[in-house]
Amino acid sequence: MSELDCKEIFQKAYEKRYTWNPDFGGYSGKCVFSVNSNSYEGEFFLGKDFKPDIQNIDDQDIVKSISSQLFEVAIHRVKRNFEEIHSKNNFNLIKDSNSGIEMIVSGKSEGDKYRIKNNCINMVYRKIHGTIIEIFVQEFLNTGSGFLSKKYTSQQIDPITFKAKTKKLEYEDTFINIGSKDIWLLNSRFIKYLNENQEEEIQKFIFEDLCLLS
Repeated sequence: MSELDCKEIFQKAYEKRYTWNPDFGGYSGKCVFSVNSNSYEGEFFLGKDFKPDIQNIDDQDIVKSISSQLFEVAIHRVKRNFEEIHSKNNFNLIKDSNSGIEMIVSGKSEGDKYRIKNNCINMVYRKIHGTIIEIFVQEFLNTGSGFLSKKYTSQQIDPITFKAKTKKLEYEDTFINIGSKDIWLLNSRFIKYLNENQEEEIQKFIFEDLCLLS
């Protein structure tokens, strides 16, 4: 398979991701966070600048945690032209298997890796801010306007030793379609992991009563 084939395959999958329209103005709703027997409830606003504002929760660690989930989801909904992001990258075949077409990047993003199956990016291996992020996607949601990852794992890897820097997090997301513009928003996110005692914990983020900001 040629280098050009890999770039075309990646571009096709890249452009099939679900993104918001450029005129998206943000949204608000109720947020509920729980872990073990502890639960916190508040309200949030996410403006078009994608800076979450969490209200009526005093614990700043919880506020930061909720904010980071809202920001992380929102930043992946930004529509960015493929050429703008990847014009200085080439995509080279590693292998083609039942798991998908795995490729490594040369050029500006040297060393990044992706895997494509059924026009979806089901593996991401990227160096971001000095840390490698490795993501494997098990399930996608087809919104009709693009694909959203709904079940996946994420882990940080040391770029020098290539050993895990963090515990592996298992994500399960649900989305809801609101408004007349086919806007899909995060409805819930469960994050499962093993704590320091090797016991399973689940962080639950629920976002309800969602409405678009004008």
